[in-house]
Amino acid sequence: MACKSRTRNLQVWDTELSADAVEWCPVPAAHSVLACGTYQLQKGPELPQAGDGDVPHQRIGRLYLFEYRQEGPLTPPLTELQRIDTPAILDLKWCHVAVSGDPVLGMATASGEVQLYTLSDGPQGRRCLKEQTSQSVGPECLALSLDWSTGRGESSDVRVACSDSSGCVSVLSLGGAGLETTSQWKAHDFEAWITAFSYWDTQLLYSGGDDSKLKGWDLRMGCSSPTFTSKRHTMGVCSIQSNPHQEHILATGSYDEQVLLWDGRSMRQPLSETAVGGGVWRLKWHPTHPHLLLAACMHNDFHILDCHNALGVDGGAACPTLASYILHNSLAYGADWSHLTPDQPPPGSPEGSPPPPDTSLAEGGSIAVYSVCRGSEMTVVKSTAIHKAVI
Repeated sequence: MACKSRTRNLQVWDTELSADAVEWCPVPAAHSVLACGTYQLQKGPELPQAGDGDVPHQRIGRLYLFEYRQEGPLTPPLTELQRIDTPAILDLKWCHVAVSGDPVLGMATASGEVQLYTLSDGPQGRRCLKEQTSQSVGPECLALSLDWSTGRGESSDVRVACSDSSGCVSVLSLGGAGLETTSQWKAHDFEAWITAFSYWDTQLLYSGGDDSKLKGWDLRMGCSSPTFTSKRHTMGVCSIQSNPHQEHILATGSYDEQVLLWDGRSMRQPLSETAVGGGVWRLKWHPTHPHLLLAACMHNDFHILDCHNALGVDGGAACPTLASYILHNSLAYGADWSHLTPDQPPPGSPEGSPPPPDTSLAEGGSIAVYSVCRGSEMTVVKSTAIHKAVI
């Protein structure tokens, strides 16, 4: 199978500070809303007695809020709605469902907090974020990642999992009084770079750390010991996401430049292994197509992987790249799919005809809109991939 792909920028936004997290809102009424987080290590002046202590510094950040409107080919689609100066942002995630009627954005910060913001209407009807609540996960640590338990759109039990630089994982419940820590434990020897819920059984949690270990946890059994520990990755595990469309399927990425696909019922060996040429900082399954996986690969840009064969009956196949976004020499960190319906028909369709609802990049060539961030910029990207059989 050969692939002809085309990727083009719709808009590039200068974030001034280093952009490292980007998230489209999954709540249907706010699909056009996009959040971007930044991180910068700001060094202060040297101490009076040089050599007697460390140079003071602080980690600063900024949260951007945008709205996407494609009004014409010559009109930039993004409008900035708001910017908020914050502690450095390590991760952003929207809750997949509205909470008390409003979309909620979660943020993991360098101040060691999980902060929640509510999206609501502001002056002149413009949407804006308002800080709702926050919870510290520990003194003198950085909150590194977070995940919501609502990945399959279920709102009966809204919880947040957070990992931190001390190697701990925390689970927080969201109620009328705000966030409350219900459990916390030492999960890894070094930084716990990532944690994620199983979206099919939200009592199951996964974590990955700088100790090169991928672990599973069952919250019903307590967390004194993991349900499994995998050393299949050879370097720090920094990305995990449960597939919300196919039960038991898990994607993980590592500084070892490998994307592994797993069946959660058997964690001895992965279903598939794909070399992507860069440390895999973030992985995102497509919001509607279960075989498409977006990877932010640090030193090797951004790629859309086709996992169809890897997740097939036989399994074992590596995931080919359908499309890539390559720009300049800076680290690729944040990436996320848009939930908006593409505004163009697939290649070869009659002019003006809408794309069929079951068309994917892997099956006939439709268009994906997604956002990526790297260096001091965020970019909205549109990719078209066309597959042709090679005999």
